[in-house]
Amino acid sequence: MDENLRLSYLEAMGIQVWIPRTGTEVASGGLQPDSAAVEEPCLQRNLSRGGHSESAPDKMSGPRIRWQVLEQEVSGCTRCELHSTRTQTVFGSGSHSAKWMVIGEAPGASEDAQGKPFVGKAGQVLTEMLRAAGLDRDDVFITNILKCRPPDNRDPRPVEVDACEGFLKQQVEMVRPDIILAVGRIAAQKLLKTESPLGRLRGRVHRYGDIPVVVVYHPAYLLRSPLEKRKAWEDLKLAIETADNGWK
Repeated sequence: MDENLRLSYLEAMGIQVWIPRTGTEVASGGLQPDSAAVEEPCLQRNLSRGGHSESAPDKMSGPRIRWQVLEQEVSGCTRCELHSTRTQTVFGSGSHSAKWMVIGEAPGASEDAQGKPFVGKAGQVLTEMLRAAGLDRDDVFITNILKCRPPDNRDPRPVEVDACEGFLKQQVEMVRPDIILAVGRIAAQKLLKTESPLGRLRGRVHRYGDIPVVVVYHPAYLLRSPLEKRKAWEDLKLAIETADNGWK
């Protein structure tokens, strides 16, 4: 990614950025909230982070039919009562060979209408977060714990999570990401099967099977609480370091 473009995304997130110039550091960016400087070495990343190499036989070529079958199964699902209130299912979007997988809570009204995850203002913030990490949204696979919208955007019920769990497991198995971002409290709790609050789940690496999981704030929360974007960047840096350096 072009350096100026990347810095503009960080600025859009409200992150103060410092870059070296003729041996000194000069503040860059018009928005400067109460946030810590981001060290430039942390930003020098491999631009191929977003997806696995497509020059080798595409991972997607073999299981393409499996993806189609799974999406059809999700589309016709009647395992819980949400099928009677949805406009359509929201299966997920992005690269089937992604190194990064983003898992949210459930579709909202806009997602239910468009059939795509993380659209609208919250989706724009997520896109900015990914780009700040050197990732293109199309190279990341994005999905939710639930594939149908709960009425009035209420929290998912256990029976609904159980109904969709098999779909999510298959998606993770087929993508085989290097890292998972659990977006928001509910997604993190359901994915990790814990009742711990978000504050205790952030800042460390968890595990889903043998895949590292980093918990991040939900973009909708960051829209309501922009001062928390500093913490969101710290979460992203942890995810970047984990994905780049491996995790055991």
